[in-house]
Amino acid sequence: MAKLKIERQIGGVILHLSGKFIGGEETDELKQLLQEIAESNEQKLIINLADVTYLNSTALGVLIASHSNFVKRQGEVILCNISKSIENIFVITKLTLVFKIAETLEEAIKNFSN
Repeated sequence: MAKLKIERQIGGVILHLSGKFIGGEETDELKQLLQEIAESNEQKLIINLADVTYLNSTALGVLIASHSNFVKRQGEVILCNISKSIENIFVITKLTLVFKIAETLEEAIKNFSN
């Protein structure tokens, strides 16, 4: 079962994801939450993928749409703690050219504050 946990910090939001995002209710919930974060006029978002075991194309589409939404508003999205198997998806789809990716949450937060 997928879980979402939001953490607000000065200057932005950290969204912790866990589980599988396979295009069902969990992905709809992610889409809704990302939309709410964007509508609250947050400019910086870190998405922590440390505990994500699977992302399908629908979930990738949700992340891409969120990234586009933030960039349109001069915002920024940073992904962090991506497992090797999920990183391979980002490399194959060339999404590593789209997203800022940090190895750790601490590194993402450091980039966040700059």
